[in-house]
Amino acid sequence: MKKLDLSGIGMTSLRTRNRLIDRLKSQGIKNLDVLEAMLATPRHIFVDEALSHRAYEDTALPIGHNQTISQPYVVARMTELLQEGGKLGKVLEVGTGSGYQMAVLAQLVDTLYSVERIRPLLDKARQRARLLKIDNVRFLHADGSLGWDQYGPFDGILSAAAPSRVPENLLEQLALGGRLVMPVGDSRRQELVVVDRTQDGFEERTIEPVKFVPLVSGATV
Repeated sequence: MKKLDLSGIGMTSLRTRNRLIDRLKSQGIKNLDVLEAMLATPRHIFVDEALSHRAYEDTALPIGHNQTISQPYVVARMTELLQEGGKLGKVLEVGTGSGYQMAVLAQLVDTLYSVERIRPLLDKARQRARLLKIDNVRFLHADGSLGWDQYGPFDGILSAAAPSRVPENLLEQLALGGRLVMPVGDSRRQELVVVDRTQDGFEERTIEPVKFVPLVSGATV
């Protein structure tokens, strides 16, 4: 497991961060590597300073451009599900957003390929990755629903935005034995879905209700 470089980061108190981990454990998160990555990730640097006092609450927070930073439980749950699929060498992240999920995943995978359609969000996430000295992430400004075919197939794919159904482009970029974790649905109802690619095709199962921003096609400047 990779360690983030937190030198020079104004970390909130250890007590505050430990309360977050205790809450995640009480919500059923069991993977110790995931819990350690969550503890090590300074969530307050991924939100605007005006919201930093709420950074360790278990809630989604606005990050501008009609996007949100996911609640810690959902980040931990999706990461745990992805890890259960096996060794994570190359992983594709659809929707970099604030970069919070990126920073958690980067500690647990060999190489992360993160795609974001909104340029200002991607630029901020890059800055945060440099601040934390994360060096195993490649970023792309593009339509995330198309994936990143150049570097596929991927051992894992994780999406932080919800399509009405799993995009064929992403399924095609999933390696044999690989796992995809993403929300699927519309504004009325979404479910967290896991898809495993096997010798016989794709096996899909539903985990629990969630609420994410929609997966939108195209890229903005």
